[in-house]
Amino acid sequence: MITSLTIRPETSADWPAVAEIITSAFTAAFGESAEAELVQRIRKAGLIEIALVAEQDGAIGGHIVFSRLDVTGDGRTLNALALAPVSVTPALQRSGIGGRLIEAGHAVARERGFDAVFLLGHPTYYPRFGYSAAGAAPFRAPFGGDHFMALALKPGTLDVASGTVAYPPPWGL
Repeated sequence: MITSLTIRPETSADWPAVAEIITSAFTAAFGESAEAELVQRIRKAGLIEIALVAEQDGAIGGHIVFSRLDVTGDGRTLNALALAPVSVTPALQRSGIGGRLIEAGHAVARERGFDAVFLLGHPTYYPRFGYSAAGAAPFRAPFGGDHFMALALKPGTLDVASGTVAYPPPWGL
């Protein structure tokens, strides 16, 4: 576990290091990475609401993005975010950095009044942070199954009969 870690907002000066981290993390995990390009498209479209980096001794070792997401539930608009991606340099993975980035991002999202966060991710990793497929189940979206999950940042937000999740065009869905 890393103890001397600073979580801070991303700056434009961080972008080259962030692209490198995203690419290395997803290439190591999946053999390829389109995630860095996704972040660039979301950034260019002005949809990023929260972007944080994890820094240790002046070096960035992790990154997370929460971007604007169009969500309705029972006919009302939810102030929702998409979490994607969370990336940690391969040498630092399994050290707690990803979890600290997720928790810090949730804290900022709550402070800013967001209602919920949706993601497509590993079904055994994200539930430890409160995400569930059951929370996302009432929402029609391009994704489904146990990899599509949601987290209510405000109690009752996801207690709907039906809803929709529409990812903005930069997602390419």
